[in-house]
Amino acid sequence: MKYLLLMLPLLLVACEKPAPTPSAPRPALVVTVGEQTTAAPIILVGEIRSRYESAQGFRINGKIIERNVDTGAVVTKGQLLAKLDSMDTGLSTQAAQAEVRAAEADLALAQAELDRQRQLHASKFISNQALDIHEAQFKAAAARVKQTRAQAAVTGNQSRYTHLLAERDGVVTQIHAEPGQVVAAGEPIVRIAVPENKEVEIAVPESRMLGIAVDVPAEIRLWANPNTVYKGKVREVAPAADNLTRTFQVRVVLLEADASVRLGMTAGVRFYHQETNDFLLPTTAVTQRDGQSVVWVVNPASGEVQPRPVQAGAFREDGVLIASGIQKGEQVVVAGVQTLVPGQIVRATPLRGQP
Repeated sequence: MKYLLLMLPLLLVACEKPAPTPSAPRPALVVTVGEQTTAAPIILVGEIRSRYESAQGFRINGKIIERNVDTGAVVTKGQLLAKLDSMDTGLSTQAAQAEVRAAEADLALAQAELDRQRQLHASKFISNQALDIHEAQFKAAAARVKQTRAQAAVTGNQSRYTHLLAERDGVVTQIHAEPGQVVAAGEPIVRIAVPENKEVEIAVPESRMLGIAVDVPAEIRLWANPNTVYKGKVREVAPAADNLTRTFQVRVVLLEADASVRLGMTAGVRFYHQETNDFLLPTTAVTQRDGQSVVWVVNPASGEVQPRPVQAGAFREDGVLIASGIQKGEQVVVAGVQTLVPGQIVRATPLRGQP
């Protein structure tokens, strides 16, 4: 009996199950809010253009018989650029001048006839009605002279329009016609740009218009010389998006352009976001839980994760903006958030690029 009593504690100890070994914390990629999660700069590609640029064309239809400039030529205001065949306009001018001379002859005849009728009327040989008829004929002849002279002036202008003259000093950037080609009135023939006023024309998508406004500073790099940074600022923002591309045309002035900046070059424009109260997180950090947008916040002391409701803002290519719900310095899980459970212990591993 004593032997059984002595063996009983040993048997009880042998029957007890060993305590379970605690599971190792699960590794989790995290980012620190407000440090590496700040908004990345916007970089857009555009073309070096002139602020003052115009496409010139003839004001009448015709056949080009002469072109006096080539692409790249430097021109001055009033310089002859191209010429149309003037045979038809010359004949029209001659016809108009002949009509003027005929109308002037009719006016002289009407004047002489009116003078005779006035003398007869003074001698009481004709009535007032007869005199009124001749005065009306004289006025009609005078009106026809004015009409034909005006038509002759228009025809004369048509003859001068056969010469295409430069409207400003500048450089020829494009030519759209050659001798022998028949062109319509207003069709662009030569494009002239002023090379001193250079700027970059870019197309900004709707999702990237935040913070882009007139006088906003920017940095400009040429693809031909990426080591040189030029200062610039926004001069013009289109008030409406393009119907086809749904982008806004923006003009950025180069403040200190040198000789290496040439028209037509490709340039990258960098905009930096202004300071805001929103935080930028990777898109993978935000998930849905019970119909709400949540992020999983890590307790740095215990490694415990808990879901935190947040107010998500705009989704962009580089992440999602968080308007409220998190604080600067907190750690947020950015991978595998769908498999986490409240209170789970994780081993925080900073995302590559973070301290």
